[in-house]
Amino acid sequence: MNLLLTLILATLNLFQTGQQQDQKARQGLYAITNARIETVSDGTIENGTVLIEGDRIVAVGENVVIPASATIIDGTGLRVYPGMIDSGTQLALTEVGSVQETNDTNEVGDVTPHMDALTAVNPNAVAIPITRVAGITTVITEPGGGLLPGLAAMINLFGYTPEQMQAGGVKLLVLQFPTKPRAGGGFRRFGGGERPDPDKAYNNALDKLNEIWDRAELYDRIVTEYTASPAGKTQPVYAPEMDAIRPVIRGDRKLMLKVSAEKDILAALDWVKERELTNVVFSGVSEGWRVADKLAEAGIACIVGPILATPTRSSDRYDRAYANVGMLVEAGVKVAIRTGEGDNVRNLPFNAGFAAAYGLGKEAALRAVTLGPAEIFGIDADYGSISVGKKANLFISDGDPFETSTNILALFIDGFNVPIESRQIDLYREFLNRDEGRLTPVEVLPADH
Repeated sequence: MNLLLTLILATLNLFQTGQQQDQKARQGLYAITNARIETVSDGTIENGTVLIEGDRIVAVGENVVIPASATIIDGTGLRVYPGMIDSGTQLALTEVGSVQETNDTNEVGDVTPHMDALTAVNPNAVAIPITRVAGITTVITEPGGGLLPGLAAMINLFGYTPEQMQAGGVKLLVLQFPTKPRAGGGFRRFGGGERPDPDKAYNNALDKLNEIWDRAELYDRIVTEYTASPAGKTQPVYAPEMDAIRPVIRGDRKLMLKVSAEKDILAALDWVKERELTNVVFSGVSEGWRVADKLAEAGIACIVGPILATPTRSSDRYDRAYANVGMLVEAGVKVAIRTGEGDNVRNLPFNAGFAAAYGLGKEAALRAVTLGPAEIFGIDADYGSISVGKKANLFISDGDPFETSTNILALFIDGFNVPIESRQIDLYREFLNRDEGRLTPVEVLPADH
C-alpha cells in the first residue's frame, strides 16, 4: 500500500515538473494535448487539445495549431473537465467551527441585507486549497443567520484578495424563508411553564418578512420617483437595508430563497408570486421532489443539497436525498448542486456522484456542477464549460472526478496554473518519511514500556 501511495505522489510531482519549477501559480501560454476533453457544452473530444492564453481558453479541438512558445502538458490517457462550481457554501467565511473568532458568517441582527459576504472572505483559508485540489474552482459563499443575512458572492478559489477572487460579479440576496412548524411541534419548558406556540412564531416571522418587503417596495417607489424628477422634492433619507433589497424588487439582482420542506416550498412559491418577483432561485430544496411539478410550472431554478444526507422523514425511502435532484430534473426543473458546507466543500464531486447513481445520470450530474450553475447565475458566457473565449477554469484528472480513486493532476483557475498543494498533501509528504534527515533512527519502544 505504501508503495502505491509513493508511486501516485511521484506521478503528481513528475506531472508538474517543467510547468512551474518555483511552485507558484502562473498565467501563460499552455497547451494540454492528447487528452479526452469533456467540454459539457459541446460533447466529448476523445483526443484533443486545449490552448490557454492568459485567463482565457483560446482554442479547443482535435487539430489545434500549437504555438512554439507554449508550455506543453501531455494529457495522454488523461481527461480535462471544466472546473466544478459549488452553488452554496460558507467556504472562506469560517475556519474552525468551534472557535467563534474564526467565523465570520453572520452579523448582529436579524435583518442585514446590506452586509456583503465578499468583504469577509479570507483568501488564505486552509480549506480553499483542500477544496480546489478536488477539482472545484468556484463557489458561492453565503452569509447565515437571520431572516435576511446579507449578500452571497461567487468566488474563484485563487487570489490574494477577495476582489481578485470575485467571479463574474455575481452577488445574491439571501433570504431564509420562515419555516412552518411540524405537526405536534413545540416543547414544554424545563421546570414547567407555558408551551411555546410554533404557529405563532411562524406567523410572526412571516409578518416580519412582509413588513420589511412592504417598506422596501415603498422605499423603491420613493427613490425612483425622486430620481426621475428631483426638482422641488426632498431627497429621501438613505436606508442601507432597504437599498440592498431594491435590486431584487426591480429584477436586477437574484434572490436566493433558502427553503427545504414541502409546505415551506409551497408557501415560498405563493409568496414569490404575490410579490411578483422574477429573479429568484430556491436553495436547499430537500423535499423538492414532492412538489417538483409545481417548481417546474413556476420556472424556479433550484440549488439542491446536500445530496449526502438522510431522508427528511422517517417514512421516506433511504435514497430520497440522493434521488431528489434526478426527480426535479425529470419534472423539468433547472438545477445546480450544493454541499452547504464550510470546510468539506471538497465533497461536491461525491454529492454529484450519488445524484448521478440515483437517477440523475452522469452527464446531467456533471452539468449540475458546471454549466448548470453558470446558466442559473447568468455567467455561462464565461464559466461552466470548455469553450473558446471562456475563462480557463479547468482541471486534468486520471479518471472520473466523481470516483474517489481519481487523482487531480493539474488545475487552472482564471488561467493560473495552480500547484496541486494542500495541507493534507503537505502532511502526507511530511510523515511519509518522518525520520529522514536523522543521523540515527529513533528507537521505537513497546507500548507497555
